[in-house]
Amino acid sequence: MDYQLICSDIDGTLLDKNRELSQMTIREVQRVSPIPFVLISSRMPKAMRHLQNQLGNETAPLIAYNGGLVLHNNQVLHSAFIDNSVLEAVIDLCKKTTIHLSLYFEDEWYVPSMDSWANKEVHNTKVTPVVKAGKFVLRDWKNEGKGAHKMMCMGDETEIDVLYKALENSFSSEIMCYRSKPTYIEISHRSVSKKTAIDVLLNSCYTNITMENVVAFGDNYNDIEMLKAVGLGVAVANAIEEVLQIANKITDTNKNDGVAKVIKELF
Repeated sequence: MDYQLICSDIDGTLLDKNRELSQMTIREVQRVSPIPFVLISSRMPKAMRHLQNQLGNETAPLIAYNGGLVLHNNQVLHSAFIDNSVLEAVIDLCKKTTIHLSLYFEDEWYVPSMDSWANKEVHNTKVTPVVKAGKFVLRDWKNEGKGAHKMMCMGDETEIDVLYKALENSFSSEIMCYRSKPTYIEISHRSVSKKTAIDVLLNSCYTNITMENVVAFGDNYNDIEMLKAVGLGVAVANAIEEVLQIANKITDTNKNDGVAKVIKELF
């Protein structure tokens, strides 16, 4: 098959044990240029650009927020954010708990305080948030016509379980709730996925490429639809069982350059 586009998840897939790009990964991505290498993640754009810089592919599109925001040359190709009525309800639900609620729009990230949850994300993403209470973020976003591209709830597993069930019961037609860890819920607009984001790229930037010409890498639930849709869906060996079951190919773990090894083999 003539593969002409590579898309890769970041955390748990592309980055090594130190949450960095290995030298082999950088070398292989640069070697196969000009084949586009697109980062596709639940991260915000600002938490992906330093990786693009290291890879030397700053001109490639970026798919952030699991497909909620698609960017190319600093232009927004697609944007889907959560209605503020849902955000208001989530803020109210979290008020009664110890859950940390992070709010994201494009390159904006707001946290209620620089607690252990915020500091952990700063360490992982190399981005520093703005401290601002959710009710004030909501007020400003209503005035500015914005909404959350992503909400991230982090906290005690029992409280997260209760919140997850409440969100699923009340807002399943409007939002997608994803448990990336037992203590995390990542919330996005119901319409978004990594697969639909790749469709946006194929319809706007790469009109001569079909889904059959795409190679994609992933490890978790939010990668399944994408891996099933592309010409070659590759799971890293550390992926969850559901991803391993549907993948066309299984490579080495993220800690052992799984993505780079497949690029080297295919190209």
